[in-house]
Amino acid sequence: MTATKTREETLRALYAAYIDRRKDLVGAMLTEDFTFSSPRDDYIDRATYFERCWPNEPQLKAFDIEFLAVQGDEAVVRYRAVLQDGKSFRNIESFRFAGDRIRSVDVYFGREA
Repeated sequence: MTATKTREETLRALYAAYIDRRKDLVGAMLTEDFTFSSPRDDYIDRATYFERCWPNEPQLKAFDIEFLAVQGDEAVVRYRAVLQDGKSFRNIESFRFAGDRIRSVDVYFGREA
């Protein structure tokens, strides 16, 4: 990641890397003390995030970012995720940054779109 990449660019690159199944790129965007929370995962660490969320995640076809706002060290993204079978759902994710990397993500599940 370059020092000139904005946080918005980082987040857009994160979702693109997720679709491309590029765990290496996502890993480079996260701090070593990264944490992840969702209705299914309560404040899990980086290693557990990759263990739980990557191999078991349904194959995603696309993320349509509907809303993205960055203020200081925090950001919020609302997206519509499209699965390979054409079904879709919406989530909101709240991010916290440390420098140019993502320190934490809190996911709030939406409904099928």
